[in-house]
Amino acid sequence: MNFTTEEILKRMKENVLNHHMDNEGYSDFRNRFLKYFPGLLTNLMDLYGERTDFLYQLEDVIETCCSMFHELQITQKQNPEEKTVGLSTGSRKEVGAVFYVDLFAGKLKGIQKRIPYLNELGVTFIHLMPIFKTPSGLTDGGYAVSSYREVDTRFGTMHDLKELIQGLNRNGINLILDFVLNHTSDQHEWAVKAKQGDIQYQNYYYLFDDQSEIDEYAPFLRDIFPEVRKGNFTFNELMQKWVWTTFNSYQWDLNYNNPAVFIQMMKEMFFLVGAGVDILRFDAPAFIWKRKGTGCENLPEVHTLIRAFKSIMNITAPGVLFLSEAIVHPDEIEKYISVDECELSYNPLLMATLWESLATRKVSLLQKSMERYASLPEGCYWINYIRCHDDIGWTFSDHNAWDAGLDPGGHRKFLNEFYTGKFNGSFAKGLPFQENMQTGDLRISGTLASLAGLEKDLTVETELEVNIAINRILLLYGVILSMNGFPLLYMGDEAGYLNNYSYMDNPDHAEDSRWVHRQTTTCPKKNKNHYSRRIFDRLTKLIQIRKSCRSFSGNSIQIKNLQNSHVFGFSRINMDNSDEKVTVLANFSEGLQVINVSGPVHDLISENNYNSRIELKGYQILWLKDGSN
Repeated sequence: MNFTTEEILKRMKENVLNHHMDNEGYSDFRNRFLKYFPGLLTNLMDLYGERTDFLYQLEDVIETCCSMFHELQITQKQNPEEKTVGLSTGSRKEVGAVFYVDLFAGKLKGIQKRIPYLNELGVTFIHLMPIFKTPSGLTDGGYAVSSYREVDTRFGTMHDLKELIQGLNRNGINLILDFVLNHTSDQHEWAVKAKQGDIQYQNYYYLFDDQSEIDEYAPFLRDIFPEVRKGNFTFNELMQKWVWTTFNSYQWDLNYNNPAVFIQMMKEMFFLVGAGVDILRFDAPAFIWKRKGTGCENLPEVHTLIRAFKSIMNITAPGVLFLSEAIVHPDEIEKYISVDECELSYNPLLMATLWESLATRKVSLLQKSMERYASLPEGCYWINYIRCHDDIGWTFSDHNAWDAGLDPGGHRKFLNEFYTGKFNGSFAKGLPFQENMQTGDLRISGTLASLAGLEKDLTVETELEVNIAINRILLLYGVILSMNGFPLLYMGDEAGYLNNYSYMDNPDHAEDSRWVHRQTTTCPKKNKNHYSRRIFDRLTKLIQIRKSCRSFSGNSIQIKNLQNSHVFGFSRINMDNSDEKVTVLANFSEGLQVINVSGPVHDLISENNYNSRIELKGYQILWLKDGSN
């Protein structure tokens, strides 16, 4: 490259400033370009600046941004910044739901009919599990994408998706869709052309001619699905080449060392934005850059890539948010969260330590973890969840475990035994997922209700134990609804759905225990189980209280050390009035626990008033507001 950074900046600015568009929004576009392009250039130069064709690739990026902005001005009537303002400012009114289209509503058109149910629950944003075209048979739950631009016919069409988005917008509901960054299906058009010998598309993937080449990488890589296969590479007979396949043999890892891949994925991303998607969930971002001699996870270039994508979005479609799905060590998760990368992030640490506290009846690990990791930068927010489509992995920090007096390895083994029901006295009915017979590692599958004891209590215990299990469920919900960030509900759990073991009869699902909690759901009003409506009604009450309480907005949180090993406590402060706060007390044991507070206080849930001594019943949670009513 024969141009200096200053010369490139000047040349690209001139290209954009001289770009003629006859609409009033173009001046804002140019201003955003002037603001964000220097950062974009820095990131792209770090990744691709040594290439002789860098300037050509950069011009392609800029032209694509200009074209996409012009298209958005024509097709979208509402400013994306206005649509997502609640999520970008930490509004207490934001509540999410995640579900599979077919299991929740059959098809995309069916979701339209269930919008009133989402409204009744209080949902303001939804995450649809993967809806785009996949091969028949094994699809990794939809994450083996054959086309980023075609809805799978099982769910409907792109026209149906756009109609759904319009219906959601009318009801104040934002949409999250997955953007699978790391890989495509081996049936994607790019992979098909690569198999046919097209060099351009072979360069879209990591392909190796010789076993010795992959041996330079393999010793440092971990097996993601050890029950399925060993290693991270698959030999393709047609090409006579090895393909990098981190997850499954039919999922080919994309080669971001090639700037053409970055540009093409930028265009795929823009297609989703053009359809009206508000939030892009970056699936498996930790794996998208490879380098010899490393584990090829969470490398610095991963963050450079995401920052480049974010700069492009800030220029072209501000208000579209990024959600990170980096289920990795807490220290690594933090690195993905910033207004320059992903404003939103799943909170697997909170999820894992909530389940840990439920099993041990102790909150020391939960408390120490939240003291270290609960706070986030301004403008960034956690997505807090209890269950999701995936398994539970014990992602807590070993350092925090030692600080809590726990041996990390031994404690993870205990938790696995507890939640698979092997531990004597366990209330849980979970299943192992991806057990590694060499290391003993595994993860846990199961619905919220079955893991919290409701399945066991309904079959072998009394009504008293059933009520205790329901209290455990509402305790967990009470925490994620009051923590800083936004709560995300996995549909079915809001009505206490139990494990469904019929997945074992389906050859495509039988080897994947996660399907035990991936099941068809209906409205609790139509559910004959006596406990479903009880859980739903109590949950919706909590959601209504959350939305009315100003202290639950924003990011403020103070973790409390209550000198009680069974009670987790924290305070949320009203960002508009620092004198107004809510203190949350959550008892993770069956026993009565006494906490002394500076009264008087009023519990928003039970509407009881307290002075100084509070007696918390087993698995009770209180949201205490200063003063009495």
